[in-house]
Amino acid sequence: MAQLLLIEDDAAVRSALMRALTERGHAMSSADSGMSGLRMAVDERPDLVILDLGLPDVDGYEVVRMLRAVSPVPLIVATARDDEHEIARVLDAGADDYLVKPFGAIQLDARIRAVLRRLRGDEEEAGRPLTVGALRVDPRSREASVDGRVLDLRPKEFDLLCYLAARPGEVVSKRELLTEVWQVPYGGADKTVDVHLSWLRNKLGESAQEPRYVRVVRGVGIKIVDPER
Repeated sequence: MAQLLLIEDDAAVRSALMRALTERGHAMSSADSGMSGLRMAVDERPDLVILDLGLPDVDGYEVVRMLRAVSPVPLIVATARDDEHEIARVLDAGADDYLVKPFGAIQLDARIRAVLRRLRGDEEEAGRPLTVGALRVDPRSREASVDGRVLDLRPKEFDLLCYLAARPGEVVSKRELLTEVWQVPYGGADKTVDVHLSWLRNKLGESAQEPRYVRVVRGVGIKIVDPER
């Protein structure tokens, strides 16, 4: 059974979906406006949010953006808007799926189960040990080692290393690191990243002058690489 939050202002549609999804075994809560829905998503932490775009207080697209700034909760947009550009814009903003009204409860339930299955698969993948050269990072045990030597890392140092090691060779901006590692959606200081990178490099046995794993791409961001390649 999944705990679902439905954000829908049409009382008749909201009531019908609540009833149908409850009959299919889900636990339901609902909101009739964008801002109340956002508060409930943060406070209740549902397994998945179903969102209509045509809300009375704030456009649903903005709700998607605001929700994604504070929560990774799976999100299905269920709306009457069928414009291709609108669909692409909403998916790019962070929605996991998009369903155009009218639709049946059976189809919505299938989409819900598909998104949740995909999420569970992503979580299992995220829990697997990461290897970059002689660097090994285990997200489940929160242990990291390099050349067989266990690293004594602070929590945020480990989170930073894990995030970079999951994207070997990919340049990650400081803005992204502040958002994803420090959970600072707006603002924040690049100096925070710089200090933790310096600590991390020291524990990896390298420096900015003689880098091994951690490489800075000036003006762009940071990446982790296999030093033997």
